Amino acid sequence: MGPIIFFDGVCNLCNRSVDFILRHDGKENFRFASLQSEVAKDLMKNKGLDLQNMRTIILIKNGKIFYRSNAILEILRQLAAPWPLFYVLKLVPRFVRDGLYNLVSKHRYSWFGRRDTCRIPSTKERARFLEEESGFSLV
Repeated sequence: MGPIIFFDGVCNLCNRSVDFILRHDGKENFRFASLQSEVAKDLMKNKGLDLQNMRTIILIKNGKIFYRSNAILEILRQLAAPWPLFYVLKLVPRFVRDGLYNLVSKHRYSWFGRRDTCRIPSTKERARFLEEESGFSLV
């Protein structure tokens, strides 16, 4: 299984980001699960992470966990051109990148809106989203 992106399923900005990744991931490398899903809850519990206070995108790639700006840059790095060029932003100190990320994350609902329910993948997208009944486990 390829890299997995965990995102806030009720956040409009996060859902638009998933749409962007789906459009530019020509090799269909990425799989997705909302942070509200049982898949995410089980994984985070096993990793000792608290989802209650989680306001970040999470990427799991080759067993390594990436958060915030590092997750975004790793995702962009694997998309079709020209998006991998943005990986040069890795040269910007992490505290600067994550500071900007945290600012947007803190205000994402007021700036971009919030859904009442988590995203429901279309029939075409369904194979790319991890579901509770799939029996998927990273442990």
